[in-house]
Amino acid sequence: MEKRIINPWQWQDQLSYVQAVEVKQPVGTLYVSGQAAVHADGQSSTDDMKTQLLLAIQNLEQVISEAGYECRNIVRLTIYTTSHDEFWPNFPIFQNWITKHGIKQATTLMEVKSLTETLKVELEATVVK
Repeated sequence: MEKRIINPWQWQDQLSYVQAVEVKQPVGTLYVSGQAAVHADGQSSTDDMKTQLLLAIQNLEQVISEAGYECRNIVRLTIYTTSHDEFWPNFPIFQNWITKHGIKQATTLMEVKSLTETLKVELEATVVK
């Protein structure tokens, strides 16, 4: 697989994403459903945004790993949150995770009216190898 990053500008670098990712000759593509702060027993978290974001990231990593893919090959990530105001102070958690894995992904952040039950954040990804 070959990836090419397209960034006509530099301002997005501070926000830990890229404008576009071209993938040539992938061996496989993994489309990951939205991963949220749901515990292994199926219980939705009632915790704060920070705790939910950490658990959502952990769940995303687990699905990607169990499928035989690597987080560094995430090419598309959509973030759904019920509150931009609650999410934004926790953005450094997301940025540190991106940096840790060397991810270069196209990203969309959307505030939505609600997510299932008590959830505040959900991460949906496309991963290639």
